[in-house]
Amino acid sequence: MLELDEERARYLISRCEGKKIAVVGDVMLDRFLWGTVNRISPEAPVPVVELEEETAHLGGASNVANNLRNLGVTPILCGVIGNDTSGKIFLDIAQQSGIDISGIYIDQQRPTTVKTRIIASNQHVVRVDREVREPISVDAMLFIIEKIANERNLDGIIFQDYNKGTITPKLIHRLITLANEKEIPTFVDPKFENFFEYQNTTVFKPNRKEAQQALNMKIKTREQVIEAGTELLSRLNTKAVLLTLGADGMALFESENDISFVPTRARKVADVSGAGDTTIATFAAIYSTGASFKEAATIANYAAGAVCEEPGVVPITIEKLLETIRKNNRKQTI
Repeated sequence: MLELDEERARYLISRCEGKKIAVVGDVMLDRFLWGTVNRISPEAPVPVVELEEETAHLGGASNVANNLRNLGVTPILCGVIGNDTSGKIFLDIAQQSGIDISGIYIDQQRPTTVKTRIIASNQHVVRVDREVREPISVDAMLFIIEKIANERNLDGIIFQDYNKGTITPKLIHRLITLANEKEIPTFVDPKFENFFEYQNTTVFKPNRKEAQQALNMKIKTREQVIEAGTELLSRLNTKAVLLTLGADGMALFESENDISFVPTRARKVADVSGAGDTTIATFAAIYSTGASFKEAATIANYAAGAVCEEPGVVPITIEKLLETIRKNNRKQTI
């Protein structure tokens, strides 16, 4: 994998400013209940969490948009929420974060997707999900397509699929066709259900688990990684496959004979939540500046490593990204 010097990285990151990238996918609200545990409930053998703080954050596709915004990109967020209290909280946070919400469709019949995590004494105790996984309505789908079609000067479209119903095969096909007609790069962070619907995209970024499920094969050894990535490249007719491998880093496939591996950059992993969101957002942002696939993958890998060192779902910042690159380059010269 390419090793970028700090000057080149800084130049590419600076060019993200003013780029405009649409994020289409399952938006959600991440709620965190923070507390401590000092006793076990007399009602059942479970811990009693004494609540100390409650926070709410942008989750799912909206976390991708948040990462883009932190890199200087103008994100156009497209998704579906409900006409409920959680939806209003979501819109307030998004607006306060400087994210364009004109692509958000409010569905009267559907609840806002909410993930509530209870954290006690720095331990993740339980997660409670409120969601509907049925496909979105035709009206919602047409709303999103029209929003993207009417948006001028888009530098990219990210599909952030969590199998919550926002992304459907028809939506995928319509938007990819539209993007290719307008020569807009498309970036895909898939899940299992729509995996092979994403034909003719620019970059396809599954993780190891998703690729194993879709291909029905184990992906553990280097040879298996190469076999999987090469097959995905061919079956999806995509320009590049970025296969993320957790602690084993990433593998970038640009053609059958152009394969690059990069080890993980996290020095001390605190939480992997949101790392995939940061990876796709950073890759798309850097690629939109005219960078190569290798340069985009390299910087995205640094960004993913940086957010893994923080607890909770934390978007990347330019300062944190540059610091991570600088420390790595300094380490290499010692």
